Amino acid sequence: MNVLIILIAAIGIVSSIAFSQPHIFDKYKFNAYQIIHRKEYIRLLSHGFIHGSWTHLLVNMFVLYSFGNAVIYYFNQAFSGRGNIMFLILFFAGLVFSSMYSLFKEKDNPYYSSIGASGAVSAVVFASIFFAPYAKLYLFFAIPIPGIIFGVAYLVYSRIMAQRNIDNVGHDAHFWGAIFGFVFPIIYKPSLFLHFIHELMPFLK
Repeated sequence: MNVLIILIAAIGIVSSIAFSQPHIFDKYKFNAYQIIHRKEYIRLLSHGFIHGSWTHLLVNMFVLYSFGNAVIYYFNQAFSGRGNIMFLILFFAGLVFSSMYSLFKEKDNPYYSSIGASGAVSAVVFASIFFAPYAKLYLFFAIPIPGIIFGVAYLVYSRIMAQRNIDNVGHDAHFWGAIFGFVFPIIYKPSLFLHFIHELMPFLK
């Protein structure tokens, strides 16, 4: 079975359990204070498997599924058939990396918490943009826009909203997850940067 389907199923099952058992949220949500001061490192991963509502869960899983298959295909092409394992590394490493900024920023704040796989999902989306910068993404599920344009706008928006801090969305995780997803292929195979430049050339001319 495709690892993407297994991953989505696992996130859905754990989130469903958490919906009916609130103590699951408290035990496994991202809380920088608990991670740093009580060494509860499992929270760096477990927070990505619990969501606050069905809408939160379904949106993340829809985006993960929509882009995950493409990323696995690209990874199979770039890494000699190791698409599934590279996808899992991307997801879990992206989940941790996207939380690092908040981990140190909020390490002495026991009241800061977050849940959801959005940071890792952003990494998957931006890995897709890296391999196919002109593939169309649909803003608000309706407006077609080239991936590279969407990516730049997404990063600017996430950075601005993170600085304003006026809602309960983890914009820092979105921003750093996206950055990680873009550089991840280059980390494993630096020559892929030339592929990105080649794909980008029509825009630069």
